[in-house]
Amino acid sequence: MSQIVVTALYQFVSLTHVKDIQNTLLSFKQYDDLKGTLILAEEGINGTIAASKQTTELLLKWFDEHPDFNLSYKQSYCEENPFLRFKVKLKKEIVTIGDQAINPNDLVGEYLNPQQWNELLQDPEVVVIDTRNDYECQIGQFKGALNPKTETFRAFPAYVDDQLDVKKHKKVAMYCTGGIRCEKASSLMLARGFEKVYHLEGGILKYLEEVEQENSLWEGDCFVFDQRVAVNHDLEPSGHEQCFACRAPLTQAQMMHESYQPGISCEYCIEQTTLEQKASFIERQKQHQLAKKRGERHIGGN
Repeated sequence: MSQIVVTALYQFVSLTHVKDIQNTLLSFKQYDDLKGTLILAEEGINGTIAASKQTTELLLKWFDEHPDFNLSYKQSYCEENPFLRFKVKLKKEIVTIGDQAINPNDLVGEYLNPQQWNELLQDPEVVVIDTRNDYECQIGQFKGALNPKTETFRAFPAYVDDQLDVKKHKKVAMYCTGGIRCEKASSLMLARGFEKVYHLEGGILKYLEEVEQENSLWEGDCFVFDQRVAVNHDLEPSGHEQCFACRAPLTQAQMMHESYQPGISCEYCIEQTTLEQKASFIERQKQHQLAKKRGERHIGGN
């Protein structure tokens, strides 16, 4: 088993004294192997950290003993730490939908485990919606899922208002990478008047962890928010690389495309960025290569 444990975690929970919690979590910087980012808000906590098994257990033990927390988390493993440093940020929302009135602590859809999810997806009346961003959906989705083609989660409410109908769409099932976005989306849908709203508890990562490939309704790979870029059904790095300019995950074949320049452009964005932006990307890539030659990791790197 690899040395580094990658833990994606979140919980919607009403928190007070978030600044005190931030300060306590920052004290874990004493463990040099701990990297990643945690986001705190009054509505809860969200983030991904990576560390040795021993350090990971110490941090999770602190959460277990804290009266406010009962975390949902998924773990995978990698050879090198996919993050550069450890940060704990204070924000208005732990996943930004742009409306603080939407709060799963007050209103939330029905949680489904992976087995229940498979059963629900056999219902022809169910509309399945991928709440992730378009570039994430490109490399993998559940069979028959709708891609809202949003660039950010902030655009999801507009998609609901423009494309979905309370009277027509009687059953709505949603999913995301780790469960957090679809949980918040379920709160939005219920607030908009949709009656039967379901979401995949633990998200795609939990599904891939628990469901054997022969019983799986998942097709493709799953985008993750670290330097692994994407994982396959076995939760192992899938070999994708990420375009720095547009964040699109790229296959090995796509990196052979004439439009691809590492750190600068790919077939999806070469016509979408300005000359000024390309100049900035070229300089960033230059610094990345210089740092690599020195045996260092450039903070602004992919």
